[in-house]
Amino acid sequence: MGLSVMILGLVLFLGVHTLTTQRALRARLIASTGEGGYKIGYSLVSALGLALIVWGFAKYRATGWIDVWYPPAAMKHVAAALMLPAVILVVASYIRGRIYIALKHPMLTGVKLWAASHLLANGDLGSIILFGAFLGWAVFDRISLKRRTDPGAPPIPVGGMSNDLIAAAVGFIAYLALAFAFHPVVIGVPVVGG
Repeated sequence: MGLSVMILGLVLFLGVHTLTTQRALRARLIASTGEGGYKIGYSLVSALGLALIVWGFAKYRATGWIDVWYPPAAMKHVAAALMLPAVILVVASYIRGRIYIALKHPMLTGVKLWAASHLLANGDLGSIILFGAFLGWAVFDRISLKRRTDPGAPPIPVGGMSNDLIAAAVGFIAYLALAFAFHPVVIGVPVVGG
């Protein structure tokens, strides 16, 4: 039950995020519903998908765990190490500096790093589906960005190296919060000392 709910959530969440790559379809939806209607619908489907992913994965972890392979214990440390740059890259997509200029799409790079690190550390079916789906989506989205011809959203100003330092500091604090509070409390899996 939990696995199928999680998969439904992935279809909704990643499906609506994939919609942004289909520029002609997206434009038709905006034309028929208006910019505000499109954004509200997008947000509601995203939120529902995310809620189903979280609930379904939690239910799967509690009642239907299926091991596929057994990663070496060292992979947990590798994943924890890779998560620091992953979080910093996601922050750098909002606090734009040289990292943003060098990578162009640091959030997608951060999502790919997050998903890949979790695939290394988790060998159960639910994790493989969850993180594999996000990794596949991020790769697809990055490839689609190279093919888009429209300008997309208005540009966000890009700062210099000081923004990179701020992104690194905020990312480090967020990383600590994820490792010491979110992951053990919400996910139920300790990152440190577990």
